Amino acid sequence: MRGSAFSSKRPVPLFNSLGSVVFRFFRGIFHDKMSDITIRGAREHNLDDVDLQLPGNRLICFTGVSGSGKSSLAFDTLYAEGQRRYLESLSSYARHFLGQLPRPKVDQISGLRPTISISQKTAGQNQRSTVGTITEISDFFRVLFARVAVGYCPKCGRKIVAQTRSQILEHIKIIPDGARFRILSPLIREQKGKCVELFNGLRKKGFRQIRVDGRFCSVDDDLNLDRQARHSVDVVIDRIEQSETNFRRVGEAVDMALKMGKSGLIVHIDS
Repeated sequence: MRGSAFSSKRPVPLFNSLGSVVFRFFRGIFHDKMSDITIRGAREHNLDDVDLQLPGNRLICFTGVSGSGKSSLAFDTLYAEGQRRYLESLSSYARHFLGQLPRPKVDQISGLRPTISISQKTAGQNQRSTVGTITEISDFFRVLFARVAVGYCPKCGRKIVAQTRSQILEHIKIIPDGARFRILSPLIREQKGKCVELFNGLRKKGFRQIRVDGRFCSVDDDLNLDRQARHSVDVVIDRIEQSETNFRRVGEAVDMALKMGKSGLIVHIDS
């Protein structure tokens, strides 16, 4: 859609871009009706056969005097029906443990999406609380993003993908002959503490070198880490010079690093 506002000087285009103020205004008027929530015959509590159409993708506030049916419409009708439909979408085995929710007194609700309800009381004194933390939906989003999202390295910008043992060894083969590199296993990431027990355990297992907060040092050094600061600790599995004769040794180091680092390792090329 395009148009012009005429004046005594020259026409002014109304829709220059999708981000213009005029476009956003008319988009609010001619929004998609398929996203609306339509309620027919709501009779929960003191609602008297209410018909209502709520625009989608909008922040809506119900106002009125006490007893006018605000909570009956929002919580006991819309939220209750959304929860009931969600439980019906689960398997019969899951519904056996969760039970069934009663259908609210309403003839029809169309366009209803999954619903979240926040209790009408003080949720806590934490100023960082949000809708996601109060309803605990942020925990599910964290799992979703970890499984579905694509990660990129913040330093080089390359995509982070899982690799098999053979793929890791193929990447290590690219290192030039004669270069020395270390294979490390990540043990701790941004955790508080002095890590004394960890260092003692590595010493008993025969490891001699570690990397603490990016700095290589001996496991026998008196590190005296700050208990309140966050630290990252990697253990050096082996330091190897690149050559065909040492490749079996590389494979053994990779296996041990993956086992200790919970399927993760680091290859550090010495300068």
